[in-house]
Amino acid sequence: MNIGMTTSLQGMQRAETQLNQVAQSVAQGPSKSAGPEGDTVDLSAQAVALIEAKNSFEANTAALKVSDQLTQTLLKSIG
Repeated sequence: MNIGMTTSLQGMQRAETQLNQVAQSVAQGPSKSAGPEGDTVDLSAQAVALIEAKNSFEANTAALKVSDQLTQTLLKSIG
């Protein structure tokens, strides 16, 4: 596997991890030991994190596709 593919896959894994962390944070909601005002989840910050994870995943997917196309072109030119 070439370095471009490896880097793209690692980026996709980081985006997946970020998405899972956001999902877990939103699903857990406020903690039971919250103070009088309650421990809240900042939904706007979580929405931004979701958008960042989505954009990162999409960018890495596009880079992976380009890397695959370059590899295919190279292999065709050799053979």
